[in-house]
Amino acid sequence: MSTAVAEPTPASVNGSQEKILNEKSPLAEATAPKTTIDAKTMEGEDSVPTPARPTGPAKQPLAQPAPSCKPAPRAPFTAEQQTKYNEVLSAVSSWADIPETSARNAPTSPLTDQERLWLTRECILRYLRATKWNTPAAVKRLLETVVWRREYGVYNFTADYIAPENGTGKQVIFGFDNEGRPCLYLNPNKQNTKQSERQVQHLVFMLERVIDLMAPGQETLALLINFKDSSASSNPSVGTGKQVLNILQNHYPERLGRALISHLPWYVTTFFKLISPFIDPVTKSKMKFNEPLTDHVPASQLLRTSGGNVDFIYDHDVYWSALNALCGQKQKECHERWEIAGKKIGESEVYLNGGNEGSVGTDGNGEEVVV
Repeated sequence: MSTAVAEPTPASVNGSQEKILNEKSPLAEATAPKTTIDAKTMEGEDSVPTPARPTGPAKQPLAQPAPSCKPAPRAPFTAEQQTKYNEVLSAVSSWADIPETSARNAPTSPLTDQERLWLTRECILRYLRATKWNTPAAVKRLLETVVWRREYGVYNFTADYIAPENGTGKQVIFGFDNEGRPCLYLNPNKQNTKQSERQVQHLVFMLERVIDLMAPGQETLALLINFKDSSASSNPSVGTGKQVLNILQNHYPERLGRALISHLPWYVTTFFKLISPFIDPVTKSKMKFNEPLTDHVPASQLLRTSGGNVDFIYDHDVYWSALNALCGQKQKECHERWEIAGKKIGESEVYLNGGNEGSVGTDGNGEEVVV
């Protein structure tokens, strides 16, 4: 039996894939570190002056983690886990038409390319881990999430539609933690809108952008919530809190790597006590309260307002366009790799995100292999 579904290991790729993996995209060239020594200098010719680095506070998101910040590798699968993965992959690959909403007898339609791309190998594994490797439960939850993403409109939230919610920078994606997780800052003191469904949609939109920025081999994010100078009116109701927990736990399983929560006033402590019964024990174990953030995030990638060295000012016009351009480029590159590899359900996220692992295929016995 093949063990190729084991956690990512280097593998060869075919010519087309190698071309995609090795080509420099405009994004890579734009974010590549500059050097003061160029080719002419190496050949003995006069050097070309390097443009001065931008001065002043940072206003745009970072594209990648520090070189030393990498996710810990996962343990290889057992033979039983391999078999269960193959069972779930077979089940979801057989889906043709699925419901458009969660209503009983809802109309159905075929899976879209976006949905097939979402059903990666790692996505299936996240749902298996979340269900304690119960294959029928994993298949059921995967289908429920695909239907929820349709019904909630996840693929239809545009940057322009969400923009009013982030006008003050109440959510900021910036930097990566010690294990290479992208950091999403929540700043309740910058609340700028009245409670509405779009506030929840805003969080979902930002979660999707955080996922866009995950480096190869990374599956989780770091959530940094700072309640300093917030007021009771700026925090969500218990009902909204339960709705958000339902979305996170049911439709983004195994995505939270760390929640770093600071400056809790009494009313937030009360809020957490009220919603605590609804929080999964595994999620609770990832929540850290009032710990020095530099214990978890390199100071060079942590905002100064959170104890780091980065002088950052939220300029909405600059930040919002830069974030969405960066994520748009990442999405484009991911989709191009997926098309080149054959547009398969169960594709490797490591490959899709530009890593060295190849595409996922099957051998003559129908077992999954990396090609």
